[in-house]
Amino acid sequence: MAQKEYSVGYALFIACAAAIGGFLFGFDTSVINGTLDALRFKLGANDAQLGLAASIAVLGAAGGAFFAGALADKFGRRRVMITSSVLFLVSAIGSGNPYFFTTAGSAANMIEFIVWRVIGGVGVGAASIIVPAYIAEIAPAPLRGRLATMQQFAIVIGIFSALLSNYFLGEIAGGGAVVMDHTTRLARDVTKIGSFETWQWMFWVECVPAALYGLLVLFIPESPRYLVARKQPQKAGEILSKILSPSVVAQKIEDIKKSLHSEVAPKFSDLLEKVSGKTRLAPIVWVGIGVAALQQFVGINVIFYYGNVLWESVGFTQQDAMKTSVLSSVVNIASTVIAIALVDRLGRKPLLLAGSVGMFVTLGIMAAIFGTAGLDSNGNPEISGATAYIAVISANLYVVFFAFSWGPVCWVLLGEMFNNRIRGAALALGGLSQWISNFAISSSFPIMLAKIGLGGAYGIYCFFAFVSIFFVLRKVQETKGKELEDM
Repeated sequence: MAQKEYSVGYALFIACAAAIGGFLFGFDTSVINGTLDALRFKLGANDAQLGLAASIAVLGAAGGAFFAGALADKFGRRRVMITSSVLFLVSAIGSGNPYFFTTAGSAANMIEFIVWRVIGGVGVGAASIIVPAYIAEIAPAPLRGRLATMQQFAIVIGIFSALLSNYFLGEIAGGGAVVMDHTTRLARDVTKIGSFETWQWMFWVECVPAALYGLLVLFIPESPRYLVARKQPQKAGEILSKILSPSVVAQKIEDIKKSLHSEVAPKFSDLLEKVSGKTRLAPIVWVGIGVAALQQFVGINVIFYYGNVLWESVGFTQQDAMKTSVLSSVVNIASTVIAIALVDRLGRKPLLLAGSVGMFVTLGIMAAIFGTAGLDSNGNPEISGATAYIAVISANLYVVFFAFSWGPVCWVLLGEMFNNRIRGAALALGGLSQWISNFAISSSFPIMLAKIGLGGAYGIYCFFAFVSIFFVLRKVQETKGKELEDM
């Protein structure tokens, strides 16, 4: 497709508006980082409950991701995105005040908090699937890779915003969400900003982008592919004419029709195939499941969900730990920009391979450092001096390797690797894999931290980074420059 045959500006506007769902995805899953100490003190959470508090939104996201594809095929991409914005808003309000249905100070507060987080998680899961699919469906092929990375770019901006918001709210409150006893490394009390506790404000900040997302989605068009599938080619043509040259719109609609195979809505049974008389899941679907799972098994979200706890566990102060988490999110953003610049030039597979090798090396270094850390006078693990600097540098290099590869490329591949007939169902299954894997990693970290320490935890993530190298070499196919109708 020649340069003059598509409109960059309008396509970019649509992608950016839709990608705010990614921003909320990043914000909602990372805001918990600054509140864990307060939740332990205020709601009486133990290690397992803290893991659940941090990861339960992810479990809700698995459900949201699983059903989002089918709902989007039935009701449209825009309606699902608007519903997601409402779920984000409701969850933010409830998570910051888990006393609507339970008495303040009771054990049931933790149950109510978890319910609010699940509601937000459903919104996260739906956005994680619909946004990349929507962008892939509406973007011209030469721009699709770069526009699809807007999802991941928005996610990392959301992560950064949540961590930065937590940090500034902690500064306003006088040093964090809790008053920490530096000898025991346990909270003695929660801090306040005005009449409300600091951790409550950390959740409530999300109300602003959630409302903005719902408003902006009202101004973007429905997916042309959805409209063609619903037998509305005229409306699809009107939308495509704003993105593509009028001379190619008619052919584009015909291509979409052919790819939809008699315009039958995708079903999960479409993911099955018969080989030698046996029914099995199509190999391309297994690859999608593997890509989604490995993105999480390398442990990246431990950095963003538990960054404060992680660094506090080896002797950093609460505010230094928060600063280190913010630094990691800045590195995350910068590295994602690299991915946007390279994904349509170098391709998807080379970026994944480079990221896998880099993560294997940096995770190995961190596993060695944390596994051999000394103990302070109270028997707590501690790193300092040059070793602490090496650990922070290695952690941020690990973020670099993830952020220019597996972070954005996973979403690019999931949005474009399946043909139109099975995309909705395959995306749902891939999203379910991604979120279940995320839940497994994030919920197990506090327990692993207590049982095998940081060295053991990072050793496990290092192993999966090693596995990902061979998975990319043998299973992942390049999709750069291909039309979705040719998949």
